Amino acid sequence: MASSMVRNPSLAPGGRLKIEWVSQHMPVLAEVRRQFERELPFSGLTVGVCLHLEAKTAYLAQVIRAGGARVAVAGSNPLSTQDDVAAALAESGVLVYSWHDATPEEYHGFLHRVLDSEPDLIIDDGADLVTLIHTERQELLGRVRGACEETTTGIHRLRAMEAQGVLGFPVVAVNDAYCKHLFDNRYGTGQATWDGIMRATNLVVAGKTAVVVGYGWCGKGVAMRARGLGARVIVCEVDPVYAIEAIMDGFQVMPLREAAPMGDFFVTVTGNRDVIRREHFQLMKDGAILANAGHFDVEISKPDLTDLAVSRRVVRPGVEEYRLADGRRLHLLAEGRLVNLAAADGHPAEIMDLSFGLQALALRYVCEHGRDLENRVIRVPREIDERVARLWLRGWGVSIDSLTVEQEEYLRSWRL
Repeated sequence: MASSMVRNPSLAPGGRLKIEWVSQHMPVLAEVRRQFERELPFSGLTVGVCLHLEAKTAYLAQVIRAGGARVAVAGSNPLSTQDDVAAALAESGVLVYSWHDATPEEYHGFLHRVLDSEPDLIIDDGADLVTLIHTERQELLGRVRGACEETTTGIHRLRAMEAQGVLGFPVVAVNDAYCKHLFDNRYGTGQATWDGIMRATNLVVAGKTAVVVGYGWCGKGVAMRARGLGARVIVCEVDPVYAIEAIMDGFQVMPLREAAPMGDFFVTVTGNRDVIRREHFQLMKDGAILANAGHFDVEISKPDLTDLAVSRRVVRPGVEEYRLADGRRLHLLAEGRLVNLAAADGHPAEIMDLSFGLQALALRYVCEHGRDLENRVIRVPREIDERVARLWLRGWGVSIDSLTVEQEEYLRSWRL
């Protein structure tokens, strides 16, 4: 197979430092790595990975390789790949096909390079590799034992495939594990999204109005952190239950058309397309900031924004100014891509320790049981969730109580 394709191998020393830094703050993965090194669960197998290629992902890839696997990695977003990390990961023996700001053609080619490795197992982000296998690389359907999916968007796509009866192998919904959506989506996305917005703009959040579009687990985190930074927060929803939750959490709830003239910051977190579009751009105030924290760059309608603009320029790294005919300026961050990764470093290491601990153990579960599982989207087994949680608590020096034998018997009984 071809060697790695990275932007600049000489950047590897800086990438090594980044990987070393996050590894010191990821005790769950460190413990999993020690177990993998002893037991080599992936010996003789190839693992294909498509994730945001930064330091935490690199460490996960090294952990899987320590379990005996040959590992091939591509970045899951053209703007989230960090070239120094990619170089360092390639230097460590992982096959890497990615560089920052890849063209659509290059990005597609990198995914094919990973699939050229003929993977037995897949770790995916947004179902890009799985979708490609089912469309352009169907010769691999009989080889792949199964996959693990990282994101809400990917789960949506995979469930659609399952509903249509076309999903060719089992996929574990790592995104839906308790340790993933309760913490990664809420605390990880919440902190990292505002980290990206503030890095890109260097503007104050306090005293301004933040409009959060979508109040799922990610939206909850974005709204919570906006309030913590001193913003007034408006939530826009289509789900009536989530809308009630937002109200009871203390936020204003209204349609986006009503919120559009009021917002200073707009953050989309829906997993859907054209959430902010022409009718909303036409109502926004001069200087409004547009950011997306959903997986694909379709939540903010860039075609509508481009069509309305009479001029367009980059005013800061990662900040595009669209000037409308009436002189108003709207600012799009990170090309409408994931702002927390395209304009910052993604989720904190301690949060990704939970998520990637789940990924590593779920991958082992698929490796051992994939041939016996149905071709559908499968929940992470509860024991894996609990094991990761206990490892994380231990890493933080926290102990918790245990049930007595009598309490366990009481919970199993229907007689009082």
